[in-house]
Amino acid sequence: MHTEDNCIFCKIVNNDIPSYKVYEDDAVVAFLDISQVTKGHTLVIPKHHARNIYELPTDVARDVFQAVPAVANAIQRETGAIGMNVLSNAEAIAGQTVYHFHIHLLPRYGEADGFGAKWETHQDAYSSDDMQAIAAGIKANL
Repeated sequence: MHTEDNCIFCKIVNNDIPSYKVYEDDAVVAFLDISQVTKGHTLVIPKHHARNIYELPTDVARDVFQAVPAVANAIQRETGAIGMNVLSNAEAIAGQTVYHFHIHLLPRYGEADGFGAKWETHQDAYSSDDMQAIAAGIKANL
């Protein structure tokens, strides 16, 4: 298991600092986010340290994403949430503040529950040719 000495999530993985764990297996830990943006807000992290999605090895991603539905369903059953946002931020521009890959599970209870995830769309700014070029460029980089 690869860990970083100064990483708060690695310290949680190693039980060096306390957390409110809700799930743990050989590769993954899930625990309540101390910010509790909404009741039940949980983080799912790999025990393997990776900065974010860009550095996440495929096998580690498989382990994390395999745990996400079980944890999400447990949160929903416990809290009665009517929806859930599943998100991960990569780098500061996207809102990442802890540089250890993690997935936020944010239970949703209604429009005024404390979390907003609305964005502008720009579909009129891209022609069919633009969309084909973007898609081709991404495919070429896989």
